[in-house]
Amino acid sequence: MASSVEDLIERIRVLEDDLEEVFEQRRTEFAYELKNRRVVFEQAARKRHRELRTRLLTYLKGARLAVVLTAPVIYAGIVPFVLLDLFVSLYQAVCFPVYRIARVPRGDYIAFDRHALAYLNGLEKLNCLYCSYANGLIAWTREIAARTEQYWCPIKHARKLDGVHTRYAGFVDYGDAERYREGLRELRARLEAERPAG
Repeated sequence: MASSVEDLIERIRVLEDDLEEVFEQRRTEFAYELKNRRVVFEQAARKRHRELRTRLLTYLKGARLAVVLTAPVIYAGIVPFVLLDLFVSLYQAVCFPVYRIARVPRGDYIAFDRHALAYLNGLEKLNCLYCSYANGLIAWTREIAARTEQYWCPIKHARKLDGVHTRYAGFVDYGDAERYREGLRELRARLEAERPAG
């Protein structure tokens, strides 16, 4: 049973690699490349993007009133996001060394690159900045929480859940009392093995 789960996990990893190859092909198609995590567009593409940009005033005139009125509610979310960011940063800095868990690099989850898209106006870029931060922060937090769960309580749930994290499949099955203690030791050892040497 365990090997079939491991085989499925490996097949998922292969599919994720295949998907990244398709993304790489699209990068070429849309005339940009990544250099040191920085987006570089070909000159002709940048020119075309500027031509396709909707001016800010035109953009605002086309917005529905209800959308404009709800914008402050969306942007108010920045306060809890920043507080979450501060707490998770502190949590990881204090607890992960004690648990011997490798730190989760922010840059692997939070990317600010949409400002390089010349076809977006200033407000659209601000919206993209907000969404990049919020979704990246949640993904980063989720990985920190997943590593914490792997350390403390790596047990699958009794029922199927939507959107489980990537570590979940390797957890001990719900109700497998005989395997629990050994599985806990193995999963903690895997976390420790992920730490950089030194």
